[in-house]
Amino acid sequence: MAPTRAWQRMLSGRRLDLLDPSPVDIEIEDIAHGLSRVARWNGQTSGDWAYSVAQHSLLVETIAGHRRLAQRWRLAALLHDAPEYVIGDPITPFKAVLGIDYRKLEGRLAQAIRIRFGLPATLPKAPHAVIKRADRAAAYLEATTLAGFGGAEARRYFGREPEIERTLVDGLLSPWPPAEAKRRFLARCSALGN
Repeated sequence: MAPTRAWQRMLSGRRLDLLDPSPVDIEIEDIAHGLSRVARWNGQTSGDWAYSVAQHSLLVETIAGHRRLAQRWRLAALLHDAPEYVIGDPITPFKAVLGIDYRKLEGRLAQAIRIRFGLPATLPKAPHAVIKRADRAAAYLEATTLAGFGGAEARRYFGREPEIERTLVDGLLSPWPPAEAKRRFLARCSALGN
C-alpha cells in the first residue's frame, strides 16, 4: 500500500509538507494566490464575489496599524491567517469540532511562514494581542457588513464594534475578484518589505 501523501504541490512548484513544513518551501506568491481564493465565512457573504482571506488579512493589518502596531509587526498582522492558503479557512465552530490536532497543524504552518519572512516563530505577547484584537474587530465588521449578523449578535461573538473610522476600512469590506485580492495582498506585502 502506498504511503499517504502529506504534502501539497503549489503553483510555484514547491511541495509543502503539512506535517513538517519548511520555511524554504513557502513562497509569497503561493500564499497570495491561495488566500485570494479561500472564502471567509464559508462563502456565506453578500456580494458578487466571495470575501477572501486575502482581503480579510488586509483589513486586519489596516486595523492593527490604526491601533499603532509597530511597522515591524504589521507584516505579522498581514500574514496572521497565512496557513489558510494551504489548509483553507474552516469556520470557528468546525475548528472546535476538529480539536487540538488541527490547532497544532495550523500552528506549525504559521511558525514556518513567520520564519520564512524574517519574523520570530512565536510572536511576542504585545503584538500578538494587538493582532488578535484587530482580527476580532475585522470579524465584527465582516459579520455586520457581509455575513448578515445584527449588531447585538455580532457583539456577543466578536465584541463591540471597533473604534475606527469607517472610511479607513469601507473599501476593504466590498468583496473583490480573486485576481484583485491577490494583487493588493502582494502589493501590501511588498510595501511592508517582503
